[in-house]
Parts: sequence; structure tokens; C-alpha cells
Amino acid sequence: MDALQLLVAGVSQGCVYGLIALGFVLIYKATEVVNFAQGELMMIGAFIAYTFINILAWPYFYGVLATLLSMAVIGVVLERLLIRPMLGEPPFAVLMLTIGLGFLLRAVAGAIWGAEPKTLSTPYASDVLQLGEIIVGYGNLAIVLGTGVLCLALFLFFRYSRLGIAMQAASQNQLAAVYSGIPVARLVTGVWAVSALIAAIAGVLVAPVSLIDPQIGFIGVKAFAAAIVGGFGSLPGAMVGGLLIGIAEQFAGLYLPPGFSDVTAYIILLVMLFVRPQGIFASMMQKKV
Repeated sequence: MDALQLLVAGVSQGCVYGLIALGFVLIYKATEVVNFAQGELMMIGAFIAYTFINILAWPYFYGVLATLLSMAVIGVVLERLLIRPMLGEPPFAVLMLTIGLGFLLRAVAGAIWGAEPKTLSTPYASDVLQLGEIIVGYGNLAIVLGTGVLCLALFLFFRYSRLGIAMQAASQNQLAAVYSGIPVARLVTGVWAVSALIAAIAGVLVAPVSLIDPQIGFIGVKAFAAAIVGGFGSLPGAMVGGLLIGIAEQFAGLYLPPGFSDVTAYIILLVMLFVRPQGIFASMMQKKV
């Protein structure tokens, strides 16, 4: 039963990694920019939800909805003010910009909400579901179910909506998309909005089971490892990589010496880089010069 309990906890944690990794992949596919502030966007989303629900005492549903809308706006503002002016600059410069953005968001969060950990109030946080000898917190169950619904929504969006199909076309070949009349600049802005919205969903889901503080954004480093393990450029790969790392961390914490759980993600990343550098799902397209 210990193994099943660990598996449940690992799936829940892996879903969080996968959600953040989805943000990495979406932005990279659309702009070839690696946004190292993705974890910090999750952290800001969690704090905004805390503000609406705990401080302003909004009903949970309306607080979550306001959080998602707020984060979509933040994504648009970041793309317009910081990323778009950097178009044409070396990729390393843009990479450093996103790292600096992460430090800035942590400082802003500390100045506004303080460094003391906080808990997001939810209608289900203290409830548990018992299946035989396996105990599953409703918070963990919400993470898994929320992730599943979001993945289904993204699949339908990119498969059947005109906007989603246009985003995929722009990610494959921006020049061809421009010649086809697709407004690539607006699509890139939309991708940043969707990425920030996904980060907000991750923050809202993880906040009830983990304390909120400015440092939780560092979880983005493990999510980046998950994106690489899954295949940087593959949306299904992001989720598979996140689940693999989340489950491996739980089992490493029980069966391996103390401390191994914290570095499991990086061990898996190193092994994957040696064995299959392109990741589990090799979908990154090679550019012809």
C-alpha cells in the first residue's frame, strides 16, 4: 500500500510540474524563447488568488476566475513591454531577461505579500477521500482532475479552434504564417496570455496543499527539467516528463538515502541527456539553413 500511496502523491506533484512545463513549451514553440520566469508566474498567480479569496473574501469560484483573468492580462503586459522590444536580439539576452524577470517577480511578491508563508482557503482543502488503505486529499485530487480538464481543453483548442490552429501554424513557421495572413504578433501575445493563465491554474491548484511564499517559484526549475525530459517542444511530453519526475521523487524519498528526493529531477535530466537528448517525445523541428 505504501507504493500506491506514493504513486498517488507522485502523480499529484507531477501534474504541478507538468502544468508549469506546459507554459515553458507553449512559449518556446511560439517564440523560441525559454521563459525562466514561468515558476514565478505560478507564484504570482497563487498570491493573487490569495488576495481575492482570503483578503478580499470573494467566493472561491469568483476569486479563481478573477485570478485567471488577471494573470492573462499580466501575460499580455509582459509580452508587450519586455519581450516584444527584444525581438531580433540574441537568444541569450532574452534568456537573461526572463531570469531577471523571475528575480523581479520574487522581490515584488515579497514587498506586497511579505515573506511569511500563507495558505489559500478552499472549500475542499481539509477533506480526504479514503479508498481502502489509500488516503487521497481533496487538494491532491483537485490537482489531478484540474490538470486533466486543462489538458483536454488545450487539446480541443489546438485541434479544432481557428485560433489554436493558427497558433500551431505560427509556431511551425512564422514567416510562412505571416505570408498566409496570420497576425503572428497578436498570436504571440495570446500565447503569453495562455501561458500565464496556465501558470495561474497551477498556482491555484497547488496553493491549498503547499504554503505560498515568494520562493515557491523555484519549482519552475524542476518543471524545466520535466519539459526537457519529455521533449522540449512537445505538449504531451511536458506532462509525461512532469509525471515521471513527480513519481520518481516520491519513491526516491522512501527508498533512497535522505537528500536524493530533492535532486531526483536533475539526475533524471542528466540520464535523459545522455541516453536520449531529444527527450521522450522528440518533436523539436530542425531548422534548415
